[in-house]
Amino acid sequence: MYGIVSIVKHYDVVIVGAGHAGCAVATHLREYGFDGTILLIGDEPVLPYRRPPLSKARLTPHAGPEPLELYPASVYADRRIELLLGSRVEAADVHARCVELADGTQVGWRRLVLATGAAPLVPPLPGVELPQVHVLRDVQDAAGLAAAFGPRRRLVVVGGGWLGLEVAATARGFGTEVTVVEARSQVVARVAGAEVASFLERYHRSQGVVVRTGAQVQAINGMRQGRTAAVQLSDGTQLECDAVLLAVGASPRDALAGRAGLVCDGGIPVDMTGATAIADVYAIGDVTVRPVPQYGLRTRLESVHSANEQARHAAAAICGATPRRPETPWFWSDQFDLKIQIAGLRAEADTAVVRGEPRRPGFAVFHVRGDRLRAVEAVNAPREFALGRKLISEDVPVSASALADSAVPLRDAVVRTDTSPPG
Repeated sequence: MYGIVSIVKHYDVVIVGAGHAGCAVATHLREYGFDGTILLIGDEPVLPYRRPPLSKARLTPHAGPEPLELYPASVYADRRIELLLGSRVEAADVHARCVELADGTQVGWRRLVLATGAAPLVPPLPGVELPQVHVLRDVQDAAGLAAAFGPRRRLVVVGGGWLGLEVAATARGFGTEVTVVEARSQVVARVAGAEVASFLERYHRSQGVVVRTGAQVQAINGMRQGRTAAVQLSDGTQLECDAVLLAVGASPRDALAGRAGLVCDGGIPVDMTGATAIADVYAIGDVTVRPVPQYGLRTRLESVHSANEQARHAAAAICGATPRRPETPWFWSDQFDLKIQIAGLRAEADTAVVRGEPRRPGFAVFHVRGDRLRAVEAVNAPREFALGRKLISEDVPVSASALADSAVPLRDAVVRTDTSPPG
């Protein structure tokens, strides 16, 4: 570590990162009865806040300056969680058991939790440094992007994933002209099945969003002092606009872990408790490559649910408590008047079963492997989502034909293996 100075204070647990995962592990430690000292370090100078609304409710030209706080300041005081906000951790010395802040201050720890999250990917395109080009990670990014919304304003969204479509829907609500540019043949193709992807593409177009799939961005052209820009596609098309959002994915912020000696490969490898390869060093949230035991996978899960689950398991491990059983992963997205809810992972499924009419809201797609339900995608179908998630968690045999038949109650889709009457 550089700039060596004396350690100013020691804590039993130091948490680096004050997002959903960092706050959750701090509060869960207290819920499990942990009585030691806790320091939560965040690099933003505001109380920790919820990030999902940044692409939805908070992404408005009239949003107030205060973020949507996870907890009021009194909660941290009551739970004896010390906050150090507006501070960046530059290094972690796992031998001396301390972290060093940007100002050279060193803080000691008995256990370290890395919850540093992920950062927006910025593709190596000419023009990405222009002032009209935005990413969306924090409340300041949201405020800058929202200022570009309004009638007769034009926004180009590069990337048709969840974030890109959420921002497109929000911007349309303020009369903004929106074009979504997606390199794949369908929007959300990486994270949703073909039926849901096709529906969302049609729905966005019906709401006035121009969707260009199979399109490659070559450059972003514009004047540094000017207001307008143009996104140049590989076929020569120039999409003139007032603002550009880069929404092409996120990369784990694992540089601090790498400097500490952890071998990272697309994130920090952890076990189910969040433990890393270094004793007493844990990692949780979007920065991690975690096990998903129900599917026999190790992967990154960028979701609030995954962050909260990992926080509970890490807190239990630190406290020597019995953790809960692993949960079925789930995700959600709000777009226009749509609520898209997904439980489970489609990786192992071999059959997609549609329940309802996939050309209008109120349908679900069940992804089945053999006689087991592996994932459910629901569009304005909360009951199907909830029951599907339950069936995945219970790992019971199901009938694909019953899942597809809207006249058959979902609970009757379970294939009974005994002769006792339904209970």
